Amino acid sequence: MTPTLHPAGDRALVLELGDRIDAETNARIIDLADRLDAAAWPGVTEVVPTYRSLLVGYDPVILRGAELEARLMALWDSRDASPQAAGRLWKVPCLYGAGVEGDLDDLARLKGLSTDEVIALHSGAEYRVYMIGFAPGFAYLGGLPELLHTPRLRVPRQNIPEGAIGIGGQQANINSVAGPSGWRFVGWTPWRIFDPGAPDPFLLRAGDRVRFVPVSADDARDIAARVAEGALRPTPENAAP
Repeated sequence: MTPTLHPAGDRALVLELGDRIDAETNARIIDLADRLDAAAWPGVTEVVPTYRSLLVGYDPVILRGAELEARLMALWDSRDASPQAAGRLWKVPCLYGAGVEGDLDDLARLKGLSTDEVIALHSGAEYRVYMIGFAPGFAYLGGLPELLHTPRLRVPRQNIPEGAIGIGGQQANINSVAGPSGWRFVGWTPWRIFDPGAPDPFLLRAGDRVRFVPVSADDARDIAARVAEGALRPTPENAAP
């Protein structure tokens, strides 16, 4: 893979890596973003990894674009032979059938499955957080079982709740804030994916892994109450001691 560089206005560069979306390409982008963050070059103002590209914002008074291009290519050339190790694993509680009433049943009818079969498929997969975008903390997830791939709605709905767990095309997602959406939503998590008052406002980050764990309505209410009280801050399964 050989990256290409493109200007994005006069204060940013985009490094693109190939034209496919896959886990290895995404891992390369995330690794480069992490190393760029660690380098802390003066003049770099923002680093945003996406599926297969990296946006690097810079202050042209401090760091010229041509110099940044050369540094980025040198950093790319110094990469490790293999992509980064697997990211953190989050087991996210999901109350299936909540969040947007009717979507789970509609999806089951569309696919010729029972709701239990849809839940088993959805919760049986492991998802990769490819990127955070669209809204603060909004997680785009790859790894949705092919049978559940479903086009988005033709007419977006105007208010989808925070925590709704959805399907759009071949992707899954976790809604971080309430707002409009054309995704189809199969459940809801009581976890807060975006908490502006927390030391680290975004719970998930690119490269993380997610598994959805079905919970009952009573369990979901209990978890939501503890999260609201500050008594529960979700942690990944493989967190450092």
